[in-house]
Amino acid sequence: MNHQPVEVAIAILYTSDRFLMQLRDNIPGIVYPGCWGLFGGHLEAGELPETAVKRELIEEINYTLPSLIPFRRYPNPEVIRHVYQAPLTVELNQLVLGEGWDMGLLTLEEIRQGECYSDKAGQVRPLGSIHQKILLDFINS
Repeated sequence: MNHQPVEVAIAILYTSDRFLMQLRDNIPGIVYPGCWGLFGGHLEAGELPETAVKRELIEEINYTLPSLIPFRRYPNPEVIRHVYQAPLTVELNQLVLGEGWDMGLLTLEEIRQGECYSDKAGQVRPLGSIHQKILLDFINS
């Protein structure tokens, strides 16, 4: 059987000193349930990664990217992650969370610690390990 990895496109959205992240729904069976992750999602059939990340950001937070720069690909046998970077040019209260439990602008310290408090969850929640790695790679690049 020829198993093809799933392809996803995700975005590192940043202000001068913070990074926008989504607290994923705490539903068993999804990837990284109840963890902080980057916004984005699966590519549809025949869709280019850049098109997918733009579509996902409109669906998830009603945000139209002003610009988009490829950052890096993270392939493994299960998932190919196409990662892009872009500035967040609006205030957090101008975004509409359409998917996920919460969203927030995380500091470098929270990213390094691998956890962040969520008002909606009422507790500290961990970062998804691959999302933390991607952000640390970006910060250190």
